Amino acid sequence: MKIKITTLFISILFLAACAKKEDKPSVKKDTWGQADGKEISLYTLTNKNGMVVKITNWGSRVTSIIVPDKNGKFENVVLGFDSLKSYIGENPHFGSIVGRFGNRIAKGKFSLNGTEYTLAINNGPNSLHGGLKGFDRQVWDASEISSADSVGLSLTYMSKDMEEGYPGTLTLKVTYMLTNNNEIKISYEAATDKATVLNVTNHSYFNLSGAKENILNHELTLFADSITPTDTTLIPTGVIAPVAATAFDFTTAHKIGERIEKVPGGYDINYKLRKQNTELSLAAEVYEPTSGRLLQTYTTEPGIQFYSGNFLDGSLTGIGGAKYDKHFGMCLETQHFPDSPNQPKFPSVVLNPGKKYTQLTIYKFSIR
Repeated sequence: MKIKITTLFISILFLAACAKKEDKPSVKKDTWGQADGKEISLYTLTNKNGMVVKITNWGSRVTSIIVPDKNGKFENVVLGFDSLKSYIGENPHFGSIVGRFGNRIAKGKFSLNGTEYTLAINNGPNSLHGGLKGFDRQVWDASEISSADSVGLSLTYMSKDMEEGYPGTLTLKVTYMLTNNNEIKISYEAATDKATVLNVTNHSYFNLSGAKENILNHELTLFADSITPTDTTLIPTGVIAPVAATAFDFTTAHKIGERIEKVPGGYDINYKLRKQNTELSLAAEVYEPTSGRLLQTYTTEPGIQFYSGNFLDGSLTGIGGAKYDKHFGMCLETQHFPDSPNQPKFPSVVLNPGKKYTQLTIYKFSIR
């Protein structure tokens, strides 16, 4: 009974913290600057609880997510910058949609229907996140969406045939919806005029402490029993390996820093989720005990890349002047597996003309 009363009290406190004068969600558009000779806007989505998500059409990026802690204090829980200039500069894909192929392709080469394609090498000997100018460095067309219980933004981009070495003219639409249940729903639709490969994801870096400290005390649960182990350049070997009795086992909640020293370089690995098809299912839960914030990730994708911010080094000045040191943010990138075009045993990433690519990922915030 005591536990139930405590849980009820926390729920009431959370709803009170989210109380806002307006009953309906809203969206506001502000001019943010220019890139590639086009206007860049910053859109502010607010739900009836006071949760705020900011998105820009430069790279279809989430720039901030503002949610309350267990005491009702609203704080930003993703890494980012205060200005467009910083996003246009070099950065580790903060908040962006990455593609045409998110994650790595070995040696920047793959074959499709008997033709070999060559991509830019931009990550050691491999190609990463779409190349030198992937989807994260493009200007997207944006339109606002509003309804009684949610507010959102629809962003579209047309990637021309052979852009960054990928075949086919691809039309991609990404829709962000902020619901009154404190969910960010990200839906993807794409079509092509020529056979191509496609693997897109959102590359937000989460820090549920409100970016006060690193993420090593965050408690992570991953609903996956196996990983795709990699070589020294982070390319999968093709094996599906169980996580049981290893430092990669998050089938029950563990602090991220609890065993990270056993993983050379830190976590940067694809997990094979417990599913056989494309149903929407719970992939991950992250809990930050000091703030009480809980993040749940649902997806229709077969995998999720858990990255512990290993390459952050304090050289970037983020929102409010924060220094983003090593392990200051974590990524939960819902996806198909890395290097899938070269791995015939992995789920296919081929998109053919006449077929539609769809996927859905939901990031849901609450307190516990």
